[in-house]
Formats: sequence, C-alpha cells, structure tokens
Amino acid sequence: MRKLLNIIGDQIRVVIDFFYPPFQRFLSLKMFRYAACGSANIVFSIVLYFCIFHFVLQKQMLHLGFVTLSSHIAALAISFPITTFTGFLLQKYVTFMASELRGKIQLMRYFLVVAGNLLINYIGLKFFVEVLNFFPTPSKMLVTLITIVISYVFQSKFTFKM
Repeated sequence: MRKLLNIIGDQIRVVIDFFYPPFQRFLSLKMFRYAACGSANIVFSIVLYFCIFHFVLQKQMLHLGFVTLSSHIAALAISFPITTFTGFLLQKYVTFMASELRGKIQLMRYFLVVAGNLLINYIGLKFFVEVLNFFPTPSKMLVTLITIVISYVFQSKFTFKM
C-alpha cells in the first residue's frame, strides 16, 4: 500500500510541479506543493460539506438518540474525518516526503493539529451560523481560511518537521 501511495504521490507532484514556474519567485516549491494540496483538499472539503448538508442531511437535524446535532454541525462531523484523512495523505506523500519522522509520529501529530482545527471549526461555525446568522457553507469557507494559516505553521514546524 505504501508503494502505491508513493507512486500516486510522485504523479501528483509531477502535475503540481508543472504549474510551479510562474510562482517560483514568490513561493518555495515546498510551500507551493503545500498550497496546491491544501487547496485541493479544501475544495474537496467544501464540496463534501455542501453535499452532506444539502443532500444527505437535507438541512435536517441529525437525531442520534443520546444527542441531536444541528445539520451544519452534523455535516461537519461527517465530512471532517474524510477530509482529514485525504489531507494527511496528500501532505505526507506529496509535500513533506523528506520528513524523517516515523509515519506513526506524523499521524499522531497531524491528528493533534487537526483536533485544534476541529475546535476552531466548531466554534467558528457556531459563531457565524448561530450568533451572526450567516449561511452555513460560506461560514465554513470563512472558518477554513482561518485554519489554513494555523495549519501551515503547525504542519511544517511540528507534524512533518525535517
């Protein structure tokens, strides 16, 4: 499985690196790869959140018996683990392949950063949707912008440090 992920990572890098030359004056190759992978995962996250909110949950509360989740929080709870997994794989096999940390340590650190991001997402969605009465999908987009900055710093300096 690891060999397959390395091959896929190599192919994705080839595609990303093709688009790098116009940006090389502004960004390092590593930062460009991080931005490309992160952007792709963000788009995937927003599309997945939108589909779950509108089509799976149909904007209805999710009753789990012991707790009831509002539809915008339930959509986050469903989409977040999926995009967390895809984000880790992209960063590990495309952006930070030179990190010498063991995969288990990277994964544990990645989940710590993700837990912080989940808390920011939860508080941000609650605030924008329930306090300011913004629409859920644009609120998710706004909160995502906040977490991008935090994530880059922690992923490059902590999770996948060289």
